[in-house]
Amino acid sequence: MAASMICSRVAAGLRGSGLRASLGSTAGKVLAGGPGILNNHGFQLQQQQQRRLSLHEYLSMGLLKEAGIAVPHGVVANTPDEAYKIAKEIGSKDIVIKAQVLAGGRGKGTFEGGLKGGVKIVFSPEEAKAVSSQMIGKKLFTKQTGEKGRICNQVFVCERRYPRREYYFAITMERSFQGPVLIGSSQGGVNIEDVAAENPEAIIKEPIDIVEGIKKEQAVRLAQKMGFPPNLVDEAAENMIKLYNLFLKYDATMIEINPMVEDASGVVLCMDAKINFDSNSAYRQKKIFDMQDWTQEDQRDKDAAKADLNYIGLDGNIGCLVNGAGLAMATMDIIKLHGGTPANFLDVGGGATAQQVTEAFKLITSDKKVLAILVNIFGGIMRCDVIAQGIVTAVKDLELKVPIVVRLQGTRVDDAKALITASGLKILACDDLDEAAKMVVKLSEIVSLAKQAHVDVKFQLPI
Repeated sequence: MAASMICSRVAAGLRGSGLRASLGSTAGKVLAGGPGILNNHGFQLQQQQQRRLSLHEYLSMGLLKEAGIAVPHGVVANTPDEAYKIAKEIGSKDIVIKAQVLAGGRGKGTFEGGLKGGVKIVFSPEEAKAVSSQMIGKKLFTKQTGEKGRICNQVFVCERRYPRREYYFAITMERSFQGPVLIGSSQGGVNIEDVAAENPEAIIKEPIDIVEGIKKEQAVRLAQKMGFPPNLVDEAAENMIKLYNLFLKYDATMIEINPMVEDASGVVLCMDAKINFDSNSAYRQKKIFDMQDWTQEDQRDKDAAKADLNYIGLDGNIGCLVNGAGLAMATMDIIKLHGGTPANFLDVGGGATAQQVTEAFKLITSDKKVLAILVNIFGGIMRCDVIAQGIVTAVKDLELKVPIVVRLQGTRVDDAKALITASGLKILACDDLDEAAKMVVKLSEIVSLAKQAHVDVKFQLPI
């Protein structure tokens, strides 16, 4: 089923590195063969929230510099006065001011206040200060951010370099190659998705054996195919090897350099960098994950991470609380089968506590689109009575008004049912998953119709 395809990609993004963890990225879309992956159920995959760490450009460029990769000189500024000081210290006539916002299309974005473009060239420290004052503390709106926009708290002030030629380079994980793949193109500095759609032959892929590692001849071959001049092929290849080593060192799921350039002075430079990291590596990549800027994330992502829950927001109106990615896939499938639309993917895992279940309900109900909730738990390692206690606590503490359908099977299921019955709460129990799905879809439809008619609906359980 198509919804299983969605969930498998969601689950892979939560649980492991790979192309599925980066389908929302440019490199992922290039490998997938086009700019916008739309499945049969109408979910736009790249718009889903995904639990993978993305760093600001200035931090990514700092990692490149530490790895010995040539990058333009630049320093981050937190205030317009700092931007003025940095621009003066750089001493170049031409300075580039880049808004540090985790969204693509910054150059074509618009700030609240009216400033057009999140990447600006200025010609004096005074102008750097003036432009920075129109960026810092303001929201930037791009195609990726939508109408919510994203706050710009910092700007990256860097020297302007003059490229002779621009190239595209990326590293990501690809299942069909069973490991990492280098992606290159002679057409850099542009929207690479358009290149992939209009001229797929311009995209070159070089798979790497993850056990043997990258070989110099592979990097050289890719650099030659990308069109680097003979005198710069080795230098470009060396940068690619350093980038690959960085990719492995920090458990990255993607490194994207757009553009990698041949500079006017005759050197190879990485002019921009986007790096995504596998969230499952947080325990051993503390340095990297301490850099996360939560002001750029959905509050629900932050709350989910804090509660150690796997949460993905979707566009439907039926909240899902499930244990295990596989069961979550089946639950979303069956909701869709009966005409409903899932509002989220929420996996509480195999060792959730009653407190985590309460936090899960908070996450689900923070989405105002949720009109009904389906809890589907198979108790193996996870005990049903723990889930039941969490449900009862959540309904009481949060004073939930939306209908809740609960389907529990497995370890201590009788104890769980007894807890729910004794609570006296309006929680609808159903042993059969198919019937539970039908019930929650019908209830969501009733609530939806009531809202449209501005009618208050109250649910009573049969005696």
